[in-house]
Amino acid sequence: MNLLIMGKPGAGKGTLASKLLDHYQLTHISTGNIYREEIAKRSPIGVEAEKFIVQGELVPDEMTNDIVKKVLHTGKFPHGFMLDGYPRTTAQAIALDTMLSDLDNGLTAVINVDVSDKVLLVRMAGRRVCPACNATYHVTFHPPKVSGVCDACGAGLIQRNDDKEESVLNRLRIYNEKTKPLLDYYRHKHLLMVLDGNQSSDVVFTEIVQRLEANPHGHH
Repeated sequence: MNLLIMGKPGAGKGTLASKLLDHYQLTHISTGNIYREEIAKRSPIGVEAEKFIVQGELVPDEMTNDIVKKVLHTGKFPHGFMLDGYPRTTAQAIALDTMLSDLDNGLTAVINVDVSDKVLLVRMAGRRVCPACNATYHVTFHPPKVSGVCDACGAGLIQRNDDKEESVLNRLRIYNEKTKPLLDYYRHKHLLMVLDGNQSSDVVFTEIVQRLEANPHGHH
């Protein structure tokens, strides 16, 4: 089972991804996580990627393609993998197709969690993170017991730069420009599964599992 999970920034992709990863025992390939690790290590690729990420821009295709190719070529996916945050452009999708067919592999399904921009803006603007232990909160939907303070470790909560309204609007604009064509690309390949992201993640998760099991695409 090889899945690609898509959705606008803030569409609740993270929660869903972890449920699917658990359920199918998939290996997580998240370009966001890879870049965060590289940035933390101050590696050359991390330093370069950070210039784009802090602007809310996409890292250039070539860099990201190379990173994913390295991971795919390790081939450590006993039960398959889940791609998260990649591909984000049609050019990346075409590069991915080539990488996978070179490895005699392919995608089982592309999952898109659909939520309106307006709803996302409210969700994102309220997000707060603990810089010490990474716990996440939402001022409306999941507030800490004491305003601005982490329940788990007592550190002061922060708003990530990319959750600020200006950055969210920029990320949504990029998503709508660059990533929407991807949906058509996968729709033509009959791989696209669209889900209503306004429902709870449990409902969405159950629906995905039902649809995957009703339609096993056994690739290669």
